[in-house]
Amino acid sequence: MVEIVLENLHKSFGEVKAVDNINLKIKDREFMVLLGPSGCGKTTILRMIAGLEKPTSGRIYFDGKVVNDLEPKERNIAMVFQEYALYPHMSVADNMSLCLQVDKVPRPEIERRLKTTAELLQIEKLLHRKPSELSGGQQQRVALGRAIIRNPSVFLMDEPLSNLDAIFRVAMRAELKKLQERLKTTTVYVTHDQAEAMVLADRVAVLRDGRLLQVDTPRNIYDHPGDTFVAEFIGSPRINLVRCRLVRRGAGIVADVGPFSITPSAGAASALRRSRKPAATLGVRPEDVHVLPRRERGAVQGRVYFIQQMGNVAYMDLDMGDGIRITAAVDPNFDLKPDETVFVRFDERRLKFFDVESGKLIA
Repeated sequence: MVEIVLENLHKSFGEVKAVDNINLKIKDREFMVLLGPSGCGKTTILRMIAGLEKPTSGRIYFDGKVVNDLEPKERNIAMVFQEYALYPHMSVADNMSLCLQVDKVPRPEIERRLKTTAELLQIEKLLHRKPSELSGGQQQRVALGRAIIRNPSVFLMDEPLSNLDAIFRVAMRAELKKLQERLKTTTVYVTHDQAEAMVLADRVAVLRDGRLLQVDTPRNIYDHPGDTFVAEFIGSPRINLVRCRLVRRGAGIVADVGPFSITPSAGAASALRRSRKPAATLGVRPEDVHVLPRRERGAVQGRVYFIQQMGNVAYMDLDMGDGIRITAAVDPNFDLKPDETVFVRFDERRLKFFDVESGKLIA
């Protein structure tokens, strides 16, 4: 397999910087997800790894060897795209094996690989069919099979599940992850879907405006986002972000939101004092907002604004006063209605504080 290293990678189209000084190491056999909104540069990075785009500057290494000048076919990569791009006049078997036929692989070896790949993807009974006779999910499996049959060193996938319906997309995520674990092939996967990234990735690289913001495991990025953009992009519903004044009280510090105040944990308070900032952006995940039917010590008052019932959980939008609204995850059986008064307590151990100007994490 292959370790991929991107070193000071730049790509410009005229005056537009599509990729801006990316440094990233993708480990051998790792499932790396490039995550970000449209236009952030993730597909351009994938195409440069594939050799379909030339970097404006910087280097791409495969196992320590610079591959900038190698053609795509010399890199031993396989790509799976959003569009399946299957030949409609060919059978599934011919679609999957065409690349081997072009490379003049002996017929017995083609048959062996075709059988093995079809069994792996559970499409043995579809080999005689044409693409028009397949469902979207079956076509996706054929597109994956066409990549797998080549025994590549690297899989490059550009939003391959986005054309599937929501239910099947969730099922295919699990199958795709299991498949990569069995094949143990280095995989770079592009998506704008944060749920997809959380499920599939060994590590996630979050991109914005061509820049790399943070690289870490899905769990660490969720728990420790490096800035407000990453904090908002990862997690559904979004993290609650509100402005607060930082008020010193003796050796401690209090986050004054206006209608209510929160006492940060000792570690967060220490970092906030060191920052010497007069204000911060407070971040709290919906699951860390605890809604109570009656007042308890340390709880603050709010009013139910809107309730979204999701079946296994409900999301409650709360009006906290002064135009401040926050979302809480609550038990779906919580019997409350809009305009009712509730009391709210925050999990102070999991509060995040970000710099107001730069958006960078303080504590």
